[in-house]
Amino acid sequence: MAQATQRIGWIGMGRMGYPMAERLLKAGHDVSIWNRTKSKAEPLAAKGGKIVDKLSDLSDMDVVFSIVSTGHDLEEIYFGPQGVLTGNKTPRIVVDCSTIAVEESEALRKRFDERGAVFICSPVSGNAKVIKAGKLSAVTSGPKAAFDKVEALIKVFAPRGVSYVGEGELARVCKIAHNVMLGVVIENLIEITLLTNKMGVPREAFLAFLNNGVMGSMFTAYKSPALVNLDWATTFTPELLRKDLDLGLALARDMDVPMPVTAATREVLQSHFGAATLQKDPEEYLQKDFAALAETMALAAGMKLVSENKKVPTGLED
Repeated sequence: MAQATQRIGWIGMGRMGYPMAERLLKAGHDVSIWNRTKSKAEPLAAKGGKIVDKLSDLSDMDVVFSIVSTGHDLEEIYFGPQGVLTGNKTPRIVVDCSTIAVEESEALRKRFDERGAVFICSPVSGNAKVIKAGKLSAVTSGPKAAFDKVEALIKVFAPRGVSYVGEGELARVCKIAHNVMLGVVIENLIEITLLTNKMGVPREAFLAFLNNGVMGSMFTAYKSPALVNLDWATTFTPELLRKDLDLGLALARDMDVPMPVTAATREVLQSHFGAATLQKDPEEYLQKDFAALAETMALAAGMKLVSENKKVPTGLED
């Protein structure tokens, strides 16, 4: 069982990492934090976080958590020239919450084993709003004895549930499958919303009906305000979604599992990257939320979307 006396390291202060680490601090845990851009971590110092200058300052922690964008980033923070494991000390347990390829995770596990650190995969389901609402969940794999030691810590930021799915990289497989479904659902949600909207139904009214029925979900509810009011505040970028769809399709090819709906979704998403070149600042536009795909799909439907300026519940309210 996790103890508040455990010394915890945290790497990554992005949209997810910051509120996850914040929940550990609010629960009274001893958390030392490193982020590439130090200023992003500094606000947590006022909440008890210990901001460190070097990754190697985390090498003697009991548990180190990380959440970064890519497998390359993960390798760099632990095994790069300035990484956590550049010295003689090694954290007892490393818990990674990133979404990376299974092969990348397997290779890193071997390197952690060589250094005597136990590697736990624990990607999560949700976004910053979900974290703040206390509804984040996690899927975890790795040695069961190590999982038992960190389960209570993971539950601090993922109180909705922590699913242990087995040894090795099985949690990576589950998270990739999860994000594949996320892509397919948002694409189809946009399709049907545009269809009803073009035929005269306000988007707010259609989505209220959907979310009140059997097809509604936490995801369709918290994306509804974005689709109604064209609020593309970033929770997840199109580039990250494209990466995860590609990871899912690669696994499907390896396992001889047909995924035609995912393949079609990936092509629709790719059109969004092409449409972005018509924007004044394509790079900035592609940093907006992946739900902005609605604008690209609307153009294909001969529609020009405008905000309905409606107050729409997110489904995350208590």
